[in-house]
Amino acid sequence: MALQALFLVVPVGANLPKPNNPLHGVKLEQIINDLVAHYGWEYMGYTIKIKCFNENPSVKSSLKFLRRTPWERTKVENMYLKMLKNQKR
Repeated sequence: MALQALFLVVPVGANLPKPNNPLHGVKLEQIINDLVAHYGWEYMGYTIKIKCFNENPSVKSSLKFLRRTPWERTKVENMYLKMLKNQKR
């Protein structure tokens, strides 16, 4: 009897479940809106010093900037995760 190999073919970019990632399925716009509702622009600008939070802040300008600067987006995502962690307490 010959051994047969079983391969699972998964297309690149397939939406596989990510149970350990709390950001999975959460859009950047939702993250910004939740942070603004919880902290406000002033605190966000104080905590993460970026122009789109301090000078004429808007969701649109923040989205445009954060989509182009992954290192700043990471800071905003971490702030969001800390907010979620504190809300669960």
